[in-house]
Amino acid sequence: MRKEDKVAVIEQLTSIVQEYPNFYLTDIEALNAEKTNALRKECFKREVKLVVVKNSLLKKALENLKEVDYSPLYISLKGNTAVMFSHVANVPARLIKDFTKDTKGEGKPQLKAAYVQESFYVGAENLGALVDIKSKNELIADVIALLQSPAKNVISALQSSGQTIHGVLTTLAERK
Repeated sequence: MRKEDKVAVIEQLTSIVQEYPNFYLTDIEALNAEKTNALRKECFKREVKLVVVKNSLLKKALENLKEVDYSPLYISLKGNTAVMFSHVANVPARLIKDFTKDTKGEGKPQLKAAYVQESFYVGAENLGALVDIKSKNELIADVIALLQSPAKNVISALQSSGQTIHGVLTTLAERK
């Protein structure tokens, strides 16, 4: 690869990393063409950008970004590396888990490392934690549900107590 081409690839990778707040480094080395196509289709469906990269070029792209020190990820840049970029934190983790469920988590793609919600996760053992991370929309829904819960309880108590009082009054009226 010519030096000009390498510079262009590094610049492109740098802009992609800046565009997406979350990315996963994965190993897809053993996948055949059929499974690779299936993985790409699934990534497209879930709005995950899958890019196969050269480790040295990705490292240089990450070094270009001065806002964050990506050095904890450098030890994972060995062998084949495919990067899954996503705007939603847990979507690539769920995709990996779903794609490898028949192999009990031992198949490919396999998580090498991830940069998710401004935190680093290194090693395949972190996949479960990444799957459980809630997205921004899920957290907002949880907060709204928590805020609505007391109001629903008050309304429910008022409605049931009204029926109870009515029942007591009806019973007393029937006794007279």
